[in-house]
Amino acid sequence: MTKQSRTRTILGSVAALALCAGAAQAELVFTPGEGDFNWESLDSFGAEHDLSGQTLSIFGPWRGDDQALVETVLAYFEEATGATVSYASSETYEQQIVIDTEAGSPPNIAILPQPGLIADLVKKGFVEPLGDETAEWLRENYAAGDSWVSLGSYEGPDGEEALYAFPYKIDVKSLVFYVPENFEDAGYEVPETLEDLKALTEQIAKEGETPWCIGLGSGGATGWPATDWVEDMMLRVQPPEVYDQWVSNEIPFDDPKVIEAIEEFGWFAKNNDFVAGGTGAVATTDFRESPNGLFASPPQCYLHHQASFIPTFFPEGTQMGVDADFFYMPAYEGKDLGQPVLGAGTLAFITKDSDASRAFIEFLQTPIAHEIWMAQSGFLTPFKETDPEIYGTPTLKKMGEILLDATTFRFDASDLMPGAVGAGSFWTGMVDYVGGKSAEDVAGAIQNSWDAAK
Repeated sequence: MTKQSRTRTILGSVAALALCAGAAQAELVFTPGEGDFNWESLDSFGAEHDLSGQTLSIFGPWRGDDQALVETVLAYFEEATGATVSYASSETYEQQIVIDTEAGSPPNIAILPQPGLIADLVKKGFVEPLGDETAEWLRENYAAGDSWVSLGSYEGPDGEEALYAFPYKIDVKSLVFYVPENFEDAGYEVPETLEDLKALTEQIAKEGETPWCIGLGSGGATGWPATDWVEDMMLRVQPPEVYDQWVSNEIPFDDPKVIEAIEEFGWFAKNNDFVAGGTGAVATTDFRESPNGLFASPPQCYLHHQASFIPTFFPEGTQMGVDADFFYMPAYEGKDLGQPVLGAGTLAFITKDSDASRAFIEFLQTPIAHEIWMAQSGFLTPFKETDPEIYGTPTLKKMGEILLDATTFRFDASDLMPGAVGAGSFWTGMVDYVGGKSAEDVAGAIQNSWDAAK
């Protein structure tokens, strides 16, 4: 999208350094009052918050291009309030925030993509609760609002659970990619239920073609793409409460409910007729190369399950919406579990309280704090009061609509599990599973690793 005329001089610079820091004061990329943005929300917010002379320090995960994008949003907070904002990041931001909080020198606001790390900081008393009013706001204004309150709620030092973190900037994983021209040539239609998706898979195979490309290869992280599959399947065969019990190990990894989800993945991945190269190729095919079969002539496959980032690895020049497209990984119609969405994202929380800190959390509750980034790139939101037409590309708009249509959202389970499991035995166990081991044996081994990590 072409940026509109600028109204301020850039006062800071953006550089991808080991430690990125600087004032967020930057030109306003969209002129207030122009376009379809909700400028009224900015005006109302500014009228209620005069922070002239105050400073706000923010530490987050975004560097390089992403830092430039978040700073375009922070510029409007400065414009509305008169506060001076500084944003910083680090290549080792997970370790740095722990060092800073334990040393008693935290930023006002921290933003992280790891709920488990946030939970640890909360438990140690380094994070301020956001209050019941903010929790109620999320329930009312985010699609699948209860899911977002749950994601940002943790047990505090007093043993009581409360909302401590505000979800902002979300990623979607429940996607299936395909080539529209291939579907049109073969007469296939986008499935609307998981029953339909399985029927399409069987139809493609029956016609002598290969339905899926699946690749689990990722160097030392080989196996992780299968965890997304299993997580998506868990949300489609069990209610979200079971997903939560699985993540916390309230039910063991080898519980029959978990076995069922693993075997749902196996229905697709462990059938030689369903996967390009046969089941034996699944674990050895690099996840970055596995979509290539969609674009071969003739097609080596017709379907590919992956998160929203995968178009980065499509052939150069691929135009989303034309040369490739995607649809929501559908739910079972017969299980009545709504439209669950698997994903990830970042959460903002207060590590040094101040008027400016509280105001920033309120700023994230304005449409403009979302729409400025929506209109550019790489940003999705479940905020129902934003205008979907603002999204910078049709692809982002379509992904955003999936979030808005969700009845349940759950964060990537492997990212919430102990590292030895979520980034260890779960990965290797899925490789063993597609290699021929039973779901029961693999799940038992993963549970053993979890027990050893306790």
